[in-house]
Amino acid sequence: MAQAPELPAPAPDDWPGDAGEPDVGSLSQAAEWYAALRAEDASETDRQAWQAWLQARPEHARAWRYIEQVGRMFAPLKTHGTRQAAAAGLKAARKAAAGRRRVLGSLGGLAAGGLLAWLAWRHSPVPAWLLALNADYHTGTGQQRKLTLPDGSAVWLNTASALDVDYDSTARALRLLAGEILVTTVRDGAGRPFFVRTPFGRMQALGTQFTVRLGDGDVRLDVFDGAVEVVNLAGLVRRVRAGEHLRFDARLAPDSGPADRARQAWSRGVVVADDIPLQALVDELSRYRHGHISVAPEVAGLPAIGVYPATDPDRALALLEHALPIRVRQPLPWWTVIEARREP
Repeated sequence: MAQAPELPAPAPDDWPGDAGEPDVGSLSQAAEWYAALRAEDASETDRQAWQAWLQARPEHARAWRYIEQVGRMFAPLKTHGTRQAAAAGLKAARKAAAGRRRVLGSLGGLAAGGLLAWLAWRHSPVPAWLLALNADYHTGTGQQRKLTLPDGSAVWLNTASALDVDYDSTARALRLLAGEILVTTVRDGAGRPFFVRTPFGRMQALGTQFTVRLGDGDVRLDVFDGAVEVVNLAGLVRRVRAGEHLRFDARLAPDSGPADRARQAWSRGVVVADDIPLQALVDELSRYRHGHISVAPEVAGLPAIGVYPATDPDRALALLEHALPIRVRQPLPWWTVIEARREP
């Protein structure tokens, strides 16, 4: 397969993530050029046309670099299994980080770490649990799993989730390392408390059913039965009752409100959209699918309603394409574009 030419190492402000994602049109064109130049029949005429496109607008060069960076993150996935791909991806990320440090110096190295982490978490199917490969239980992208705990409590793991289970004579504890879980507890004959621990704080179940979703900088708790007591790293305490949710971080900066029943629905293999923006629904579906989905601004706010299969996000996108005035294209295997449908 032909190897597309690469641009010189970009300046710091050209790297993906530093100034937001390039515009959808430029990204779509860059993805198509990326595929065309790697085709076996790519010609010198194709390369000259690519060069002309590249030089036509600064946004084109920025979009090309963006596509190249994401493409490199996916390179290990072509020849490795999931666990091997995780290790290969991490090795590639470390190598890329070292290369950028040589270019930008110590200050730039700090920025590179943030860039690579952002690229990995956003675009790769494995890094959501890269740091949790040794977890007691985990799921890959698009997978879900139900566990029965030693005391009879039940826990469901959502897509790309990782969990440690630690039961002893004094407590029953889960440690959420990545992703999202739904927990239904039972009364313990020995009277041991039930905890879920996260990097931002601890939750104690008080005879209940609830979900915990670990984000980049906080935790979301939705309680559907009973109550859950939250103690964050700063020692602040909040009790969340059935029908309520709480989003908290290490400082417990509270974002509270009604519990979202859609946070329960995933355990049944579906994603529920109750008049939410298309972008919000796509963000949720993206968690169950390898690759990146780009939504054009003119359709991102379209209202989405319905029930969609979580474990078959491509079918969900097809359903959306049928229900809304949108077109779904896939210029690269790992790059999907959603844009306005142009009627003839």
